[in-house]
Amino acid sequence: MGSQGFPPLLLMLLDCWASVSAQTRATPPVTTEGLNSTQAARKTPRPALSLRPPGTPKASVPSSGPRPTPVTDVAALCVCDLTPAQCDVNCCCDPDCTSMDFSVFSACSVPIVMGDSQFCSQKAAIYSLNFTANPPQRVFKLVNRINPSIFCIHITNYKPALSFINPEVPDENNFDKLMKKSDGFSLSSESEISFATQSDIPATVKYKYGARLQTSDSFLRFPSPLMSSLCTDDNPAAFLVNQAVKCTRRINLEQCEEIEALGMAYYSSPKILRVPGLRTKIPITVQSVLIQSLNKTLTRLEDSLVLNQTLVEAGDVKICTNVVLEVKYSLTYTEAGEIAQAGLALLLGTVSGPVVPLEQKFEIHFIQQNTKPVPLSGNPGYVVGLPLAAGFQPQKGSGIIQTTNRFGQLTILRSTAEQDCLAVEGIRTPVLFGYDMQSGCKLRLPKAIMCQLAVQKVKSLLKGQGFPDYVAPFGNSQAQDVLDWVPVHFITQASHMKDSCQLPVALVIEVKWTKYGSLLNPQAKIVNVTASLLSSSFPETNSGNERTVLISTAVAFVDASAPAEAGFRARPTIDARLPFNFFFPFV
Repeated sequence: MGSQGFPPLLLMLLDCWASVSAQTRATPPVTTEGLNSTQAARKTPRPALSLRPPGTPKASVPSSGPRPTPVTDVAALCVCDLTPAQCDVNCCCDPDCTSMDFSVFSACSVPIVMGDSQFCSQKAAIYSLNFTANPPQRVFKLVNRINPSIFCIHITNYKPALSFINPEVPDENNFDKLMKKSDGFSLSSESEISFATQSDIPATVKYKYGARLQTSDSFLRFPSPLMSSLCTDDNPAAFLVNQAVKCTRRINLEQCEEIEALGMAYYSSPKILRVPGLRTKIPITVQSVLIQSLNKTLTRLEDSLVLNQTLVEAGDVKICTNVVLEVKYSLTYTEAGEIAQAGLALLLGTVSGPVVPLEQKFEIHFIQQNTKPVPLSGNPGYVVGLPLAAGFQPQKGSGIIQTTNRFGQLTILRSTAEQDCLAVEGIRTPVLFGYDMQSGCKLRLPKAIMCQLAVQKVKSLLKGQGFPDYVAPFGNSQAQDVLDWVPVHFITQASHMKDSCQLPVALVIEVKWTKYGSLLNPQAKIVNVTASLLSSSFPETNSGNERTVLISTAVAFVDASAPAEAGFRARPTIDARLPFNFFFPFV
């Protein structure tokens, strides 16, 4: 065991440090390039220090071989030499630099080059400039640097750790050796997989956005105009691309029975593939058929039989009946990109000679399966009579939270015949855009009720459950666009009478909106919402034991639009000068 006062581990570390520092090393010479002499630096060896008390045996150091020669030669290493065959500025270790280059140097950018700093002793190359010489010269020193830390590497016996190991490439000589080291090789390529194996693994096939809808024979045709207003039947219907187009056809009335695009079967007979490349087919179901007469009256057919266009002659007049005027596709798809259902609605009409050429309308819409369409209050601007979209933000940075009931997002009191606030508590009416409304009721309070308790009860009646913090500027505003929503400014107004208790009696909501967009089709946009809570003094009791308070709510819509001013270009100014003798000889 060690002596008293010094733990054994500390003694061993101190002894190791002392033995390293006690070694006498000859300092390499200092080389000054451009001079004819070599100066040797003087160094006085320091005596070995020993902190062991007298009589303490020296800790044994495990014997090991000498330290391997470093793989990296710091004397030949220059990390700032970036350009070959050229001198880099302030790079003192660049071998391409001459004495003329040193004269423009300011200092050495890399003064010390060394290896791993974790070793207790290592070589270091030190570069400096001697500006006293004419011309200035480079001074190079190769010294041993001592690491003062006691947690340093003294000896390393693993030579490959001094450098990166190059991976061993398999060849005919070392293949068996590498095969034993590894768990085996798994070599495969696409060409080695047989056709039968590929067919056993079903690939994920689905429709992608914009892909054309495939049918059993080709693709689903969606006639549309291309270069002109004429219908082009070879236009394919694209997946998830809603379209509504109009186009015309130049037809010969006598040949209307021979034109396929005028018949009902042309649009109802194709069968759409559920996914591209597979044999599962989805038939197109005729959901509704309307017949339009020559006087524009509509008749709905009870059954969905396929009707063919027919040429009818009535004296000298020829007409073609059951001609397709409008086509509406409704396709239902799944989340996996598959077609689940296909519906078709048709409008058939009668064509006479004077209406040739014929105009047709085509629409296609995609609806996701097991989803319900979200109703909007406008697209984009609000529509008069639809409820205001409102919600609240639970925390900063989150989106707007809205109730699923769009008619319950911003509400006021509902008036009833009884005029009893407690009887209609929880029954409210929605705030509809463009409708100024006012409602109220009577609240009977017991004589013994406290004022603060009455204030809380009245506030809950006026504001309802979950009064919103934000109102959507447009009817189709998204909940994640928080910065676009309009905050509700809540203001409390008390009476001028000095009273210890102020009871709220009315809630007035003022909504300012403006006309946004083009003058031809302006859109209603909400720009400000203010909710004012009006209070009054606590009422006195009547002859009985009750207090009666009249509570009311009101909504007012204010058009804050600036008057529309049509813009005109400024009148052109004529800057023309006549010659001085233009009116000669009259002037």
